[in-house]
Amino acid sequence: MQSVRIFDTTLRDGEQAPGCSMDLAEKIEIAQALERMKVDVIEAGFAIASQGDFNSVQTIAKTLKNCAVASLARATQKDIDAAWEAVKGAKYPLIHTFLATSPTHMQYKLKMSEQEVLDAISDMVAYARNLAPEVEFSAEDAMRSDPAFLAKAVDRAIRAGAKVVNIPDTVGYATPAEMAKTIRYLKENVENCDTVTLSVHCHNDLGLAVANSLAAVMAGASQVECTINGIGERAGNAALEELVMAMHTRPDLYPIVCNVDTTRISPVSRMVYSILGVNAPINKAVVGQNAFAHEAGIHQHGVMANRATYEIMTPESIGLMQNRMVLGKHSGRHAVEERLNALGYTLEKAELDQLFDRFKDLCDRKKTITDFDLEALAVHRLSAESAKTGYKLERFTVNSGNYVTSNAVVSVLCNGERTEEVAMGDGPVDAVFNAVDKLIPAPPHSLDDYAIQTISEGKDAQGEAIVKIRCGDRVVTGRGLSTDVIEASVLAYINGMNKL
Repeated sequence: MQSVRIFDTTLRDGEQAPGCSMDLAEKIEIAQALERMKVDVIEAGFAIASQGDFNSVQTIAKTLKNCAVASLARATQKDIDAAWEAVKGAKYPLIHTFLATSPTHMQYKLKMSEQEVLDAISDMVAYARNLAPEVEFSAEDAMRSDPAFLAKAVDRAIRAGAKVVNIPDTVGYATPAEMAKTIRYLKENVENCDTVTLSVHCHNDLGLAVANSLAAVMAGASQVECTINGIGERAGNAALEELVMAMHTRPDLYPIVCNVDTTRISPVSRMVYSILGVNAPINKAVVGQNAFAHEAGIHQHGVMANRATYEIMTPESIGLMQNRMVLGKHSGRHAVEERLNALGYTLEKAELDQLFDRFKDLCDRKKTITDFDLEALAVHRLSAESAKTGYKLERFTVNSGNYVTSNAVVSVLCNGERTEEVAMGDGPVDAVFNAVDKLIPAPPHSLDDYAIQTISEGKDAQGEAIVKIRCGDRVVTGRGLSTDVIEASVLAYINGMNKL
């Protein structure tokens, strides 16, 4: 049976999407979740892009022990040096360098001739291979390249020492038939092509990223680059959960194995959506709210008789399970830790102690704690951690009604000092936000987006507030969690302001 490596680029290509930036703690959280999911390679970032990117790649490289860690680099010595410096502490370091091969990119972006591109591939792949034990070369915009020239570029990369050669559909232009044809052409026309890992990286501009990836694998590709929830530039990338579950559900068509633990899919998907401050489309394949929902009477009848009538995979196969135990105010620390582990969270003792304190506080507000509540506490511990070195909400009071102008008093703590401000606003949320603006010094900014959703069902459900704050070209996401939606909102705004 054919084996396929899963190369996850959520932290690099995924984060490049507008509004999808993450801080270091959030990136580490996702990287560790991906490692537990057993992806083969994690592309941790673009080390040369900024000092922040470099630091995150370097930290992730030193943290992970069971999968390869890659950094992207343009085909220049400066980029490659930065990438190697960032990943060299990894147990399995990988430099991923790229250069465009399409006529459009060579003429208008690179302003290089075909010969100059081929020579650069040879020189820079060899340079990277002298540093790192594993080098991947990507022929950017490969699917709009001349096949004969693409074959020459791939041949140069292999001869220079690349162990992985990636064929990206950079602009989401290809169809499955074209993708399969290109992979077969390269395998037939490039000497030693069978000695390297042939990879694909498909974008979703025409909604074909997963289909193209599967077609490439069936034609002989042995690595697929993808992201959790399909996040990425423009319309995104091939969605890891869709790709893996297609192979898992249809082994008759795709006799392919990969190392991914499918029962981690749902928790990791929710983690990524929560960290980015967005919700899954309700009809999103595999992980959307309606993926396992049945409303039509004939569907409900069929599912009650036999789930296989309308479900081709089970919720349990992606880790979407009902509570196996009831958690509440009498639950002990061990029970909470065990449930967190089952949900895919492994916390250090200090983190677990703090989370358990927050769990007990929640139990005073809610009778029963669901898995969704517990997951929310785990994800939001990162927001609570940021308040240790920034501003922390002490208390707030709001006066609001349909015949009065809303006003709020907000008090915060920072480095042991307490400050308080009063502000008015167009409603209670606007009033508390205006008060926080007075309390926390920050460069000029604006509120790009504000949303609140319930974490679970019932009148006592926790509300998760998400704010997106813009400062110039930078957009930060703030998150807050509480059974009081106003409190969740002010916590989210303070979290975002701390990031600024």
